[in-house]
Amino acid sequence: MNDFSTVIIGGGISGLTCARYLNDKGMSFVMIESSDALGGKVRTDIVDGFRLDRGFQVLLTNYAEARKILNYSNLDLKYFEPGALIKAKKGFTKLENPFKSKGASLSMAFSPVGSWSDRLKINKFGKYVSEIPDDELFGMDDMATISFLKSYGWSKEIIQQFFMPFFGWAFLDNTLHTSSNLFHFLFKQFFKGEVAIPAAGMQAIPEQMAEQISKEKIRLNTLVKGIEGNRVFLDGGEVLTTDRIVIASDPYTASGLLGENATFDYYINTCTYFSAEYSPLKGQKFLTLNPDSKGLVHSLCVPTDISPAYGIAGKALISVSTQGLEKIDERNHISRIKRELYDWFGAQVNVWKHLRTYHIPEASVRFPAGTKKQVLKLDENLYRCGDYLAYPSLNAAMQTGREVAEMISEI
Repeated sequence: MNDFSTVIIGGGISGLTCARYLNDKGMSFVMIESSDALGGKVRTDIVDGFRLDRGFQVLLTNYAEARKILNYSNLDLKYFEPGALIKAKKGFTKLENPFKSKGASLSMAFSPVGSWSDRLKINKFGKYVSEIPDDELFGMDDMATISFLKSYGWSKEIIQQFFMPFFGWAFLDNTLHTSSNLFHFLFKQFFKGEVAIPAAGMQAIPEQMAEQISKEKIRLNTLVKGIEGNRVFLDGGEVLTTDRIVIASDPYTASGLLGENATFDYYINTCTYFSAEYSPLKGQKFLTLNPDSKGLVHSLCVPTDISPAYGIAGKALISVSTQGLEKIDERNHISRIKRELYDWFGAQVNVWKHLRTYHIPEASVRFPAGTKKQVLKLDENLYRCGDYLAYPSLNAAMQTGREVAEMISEI
C-alpha cells in the first residue's frame, strides 16, 4: 500500500490550487515545499515594520480562476485607481480610464497622452475582447504585441507614452515582443476588472488558499531529490510511495526531476523598496510609469497609498521596479535610482531609506508569439502544473493546478 494517493511537489500557487481542489474532493495527498512557507514567488516579508512583496505584484480581480478559489472580501482587497501616472518632461500626466473613473472622460479629452481617436479605439477594443472567452483569446492569430498595436491603428504617441510602459510593466517586457494573445487576455482583465492588493500583502493569497488544508498534508522545508516510478526521494533519505506525482515546482526544478535538461528564457525584474516620511505621489493611488526606455526606473508605486497596512504610522513605502538588469551592484543601483528620481520628486529623495532590493533573474518565462500550452499529463501517474506551461500569470498558475486536480479526480 502506498503512503499517499498523490504527492504534490511544490507549494506555490499552482501546487496550492491543485491541493485545494483535491482537498475539496476529499482525496488523499501530501504537498511538499522546499522553503519555509507556501506561495512560491507570492511571498511578503516584514522589514522594519513594512510589508515587502517579493517583487511588485498585484491581483487582477477579473481573473476567472482567482474568482473561483479566493474570497476577495476576506482578503480585504485595496484598489488602485484605474489608469496610470505617466512621467513627463515636467511633472506627470494622469491617464485615467474613462469607463471606470467619474469625470475621467473630460480629463482624458484634454490629456496630452494620445489622441481622442486613440481612446475611442481603447473603448472599442476593450468591448471586443471582453466578449471573448479567455481560452479563445489564446487561439487567435498571434504576433508580437508591438506589431499588433501598430496594425490596430493606435498612434505612435500613445504606443510610446502608454502601451509600452504599461504593458511593458505587465509583461516585464519593455520591447513588447510578447505574444499579442497575452495582450488581448490582459487587456480584457484590465478593462473588466480592477487592480488590487490584499491589505496585508500578496502572501495573504497563498495563506488563504492553504486555510482549508490540514497542516498534516503540508510539509515545509523538505527538499525532493528525485522521482522514479511511484517513488519520491527526499533529502535525508526518506522515500515516499504514491499512486500519482504532481510536479508543481519552478521550471528548472521540474525539468531536473523529469530528466529533461530543458532551458528557459526569462524576463528579469529588480524591485527596490524605500521608506519615506511622506508619499511622493501625495496619496494618489496610481501606478507611475516612465516612458523613457533609457531610464533605470521603469515604474514606481507607493503601496502604503493603496493599503496603509503595508507600512507603519506616518511613513510611506515606495516600490521601484527596474527591468532587464543581468547583475546589480546594490549600492550603485540605489544611488542611480535616487539620482534619477531626484528629477522626478526633488530633494526629498535624498532622505529616503533603502529597505531591501529583490533581484529576480527568473521573474517570468518569456512568452513570444506562437507559444503554445504544454501538456499537463505526462503519463498515467505523472502530472505537472505551473504558469510556464500555459502563459505567465497568477491566473494560469491556478488554471493548470485546477486542471491537473480535475484529471486526478476523474480517475
